[in-house]
Amino acid sequence: MSDGPLIVQSDKTLLLEVDHPRADECRKAIAPFAELERAPEHVHTYRITPLALWNARAAGHDAEQVVDALIGFSRYPVPHALLVDVAETMARYGRLRLEKHPIHGLVLSSIDRAVLEEVLRSKKIQPLVGERYGADIVAVHPSERGNIKQTLLKLGWPAEDLAGYVDGEHHPIDLREDGWSLRPYQKEAADAFWHGGSGVVVLPCGAGKTIVGAAAMAHARATTLILVTNTVSAHQWKQELIRRTSLTEDEIGEYTGTKKEIRPVTIATYQVMTTRRQGTYRHLELFDARDWGLVVYDEVHLLPAPIFRMTADLQARRRIGLTATLVREDGREGDVFSLIGPKRYDAPWKEMENQGYIAPAECVEVRVTLSDDERLAYAMAESDERYRFCSTTPAKTRVTEALVRRHADEQVLVIGQYIDQLDELGEHLNAPVIKGETKVKERERLFQAFRDKEIRVLVVSKVANFSIDLPEAAVAIQVSGTFGSRQEEAQRLGRVLRPKADGGGARFYSVVSRDTVDQEFAAHRQRFLAEQGYAYHIIDADDVGEEDPAR
Repeated sequence: MSDGPLIVQSDKTLLLEVDHPRADECRKAIAPFAELERAPEHVHTYRITPLALWNARAAGHDAEQVVDALIGFSRYPVPHALLVDVAETMARYGRLRLEKHPIHGLVLSSIDRAVLEEVLRSKKIQPLVGERYGADIVAVHPSERGNIKQTLLKLGWPAEDLAGYVDGEHHPIDLREDGWSLRPYQKEAADAFWHGGSGVVVLPCGAGKTIVGAAAMAHARATTLILVTNTVSAHQWKQELIRRTSLTEDEIGEYTGTKKEIRPVTIATYQVMTTRRQGTYRHLELFDARDWGLVVYDEVHLLPAPIFRMTADLQARRRIGLTATLVREDGREGDVFSLIGPKRYDAPWKEMENQGYIAPAECVEVRVTLSDDERLAYAMAESDERYRFCSTTPAKTRVTEALVRRHADEQVLVIGQYIDQLDELGEHLNAPVIKGETKVKERERLFQAFRDKEIRVLVVSKVANFSIDLPEAAVAIQVSGTFGSRQEEAQRLGRVLRPKADGGGARFYSVVSRDTVDQEFAAHRQRFLAEQGYAYHIIDADDVGEEDPAR
């Protein structure tokens, strides 16, 4: 028996002792191939899944590295059967390959004939393939390149896509490093994507994912379609590309609810692309509007189902997904792996913090107690009404006011889910509110006023969860959220992670109703951040009036 921080169990769960001196080192070692499931105070539970192992394999990790990490950090002998299963699962990736044959075009080939025979007998595979050429090769209809990868993944035999990509329409794009330069990890991320051909880059909020996208465009030097979450994000992308690259304003088109410009670089929103009229997604034609050499998916974890379907037809084009977390609440991580590509680069949040690229952050859960009358009303409410009831208790308004007073000299974001709650907070705090109905120009005006410190407190709905650049924000107070959404929690923390001009840190408060489903959902939301090394301090609302509620 060693004194390692990890207990490896035969059911593929890993128990990590958080307070162990080697816990951070261990967390970093197992992160590429294990997913965090539970994160209470002292022992975190991870699980090894096939998809995590295949992502690790695609990113260049081999079974020997995984086995060495498990054995090296384990306190007890690692079950031999688990080590064998890890090696065999990782060996499944790449046994089947999609390749471009000089005569037959797109083919599925195998270094293991038995595997090929097995999958070809699947009724789901048969419609996707054509003529058989010898023992180890079968033709694949080019239009089914994405579908066959999805199906093979579900069958447990993920194919390595080596079929290459079309160059697309040439368009010169260069980085203009005038007074700035790519950070080392940004260059590594862009290079890893380009070497892999397609895939996902995972970086913390505030670490410059847009610049990685620009670097990928400079690699491709081709017409580019960029898909983003909203119009404000589209404007930020455009401004950043003009600032960081050789592109001019005339070369960048905006394809949103108000404009339909198609130019060598076109930025479109997911919302307009998935607008359906008379049962058809008319704007999906944008994917074929030009001979795109690169498609960029910003916040790829939010990719809507219609975009997935269209992406299945874009497998011959290079694709890069950018995100802070690959967590999807709908469980479609496998589709991202198959259709956008495997994870090509992943930077741990705490590592970025230690290097000074994102602000150090402290996470605090503030627990409020419902009054006796509220407790009774909560108990009698229908199950689907309870979360809203406890999320919008007036006690949260009072504690939010106290927190805003506590941080009177800092820029504060108040973030929530329910509009009536946010409107009430706006009145109490004498602060403007940004929500779905707020016009784009007004949103941008308020965001800019916040950046310029003309506004100290800004109340925002979930429209500000993603792709909003507010480096001045030092404090975020979350009063309600989308149930137990882990990716939303990560994105909201990300609003305050951009490095501060004074080198200061950030504070993220989550205000939670004690002994309710709000508390249960909060625990689930925090799982991804716990995996990244963030620990939540839990304090009582009554302690907020003290000098520093987080200490």
